[in-house]
Amino acid sequence: MTIGSIRGQLSLVEDQEIIVEVGGVGYRIFIPPMTQKQFGETGCETLVYTHHHFREDTQSLYGFPTREECLFFEALISTHGVGPSLGLSILSTHSPNQLANILADEDSDALCLVPGIGKKTASRLLVELQSKIDLDSIPLNGTHSDSDESLTEDSSRRDVRDALSGLGYGREEIQLAMKNLPSNAEPSLLLKLALQELATVT
Repeated sequence: MTIGSIRGQLSLVEDQEIIVEVGGVGYRIFIPPMTQKQFGETGCETLVYTHHHFREDTQSLYGFPTREECLFFEALISTHGVGPSLGLSILSTHSPNQLANILADEDSDALCLVPGIGKKTASRLLVELQSKIDLDSIPLNGTHSDSDESLTEDSSRRDVRDALSGLGYGREEIQLAMKNLPSNAEPSLLLKLALQELATVT
């Protein structure tokens, strides 16, 4: 039996995992850090779409706030060389909306922003994912939020990535600078904060 979704009370919320209690049982679920706030605060009821991952000696749950993200995760880990950890890292860097655009534009440079992915791996992922994912069936505005704010946020963050790249920063530096940026902020503010973050580590 596999677990496709869990509805229950949040008893723990951390950057990379949550615990959801159902009937006195706490389910430990690994999540992409950028989705943490979407599950709510400790004590509230939440719905998590899950991928139930089986290995020879263990089972793990990976959770997402939308069905689209879960499907993307399953497509990612079905490609050669992508395990659950890298799949979460990809979805921590790019939302499903961004990934759909990356696939449509064949933008391997955007995939290279993910820690652990180089040019060769990015090019291979593009080819494999394009054959696995029907872009026409993906509601591009139904990712981390079903509102226009999600699209604005995706566009703003992409503008900041492009600006930092144009300033000569490498993908690892850009990833570090983008990690803790707030959501729903203007690109100019995001860029300022990213540069401040980079200044503290250089």
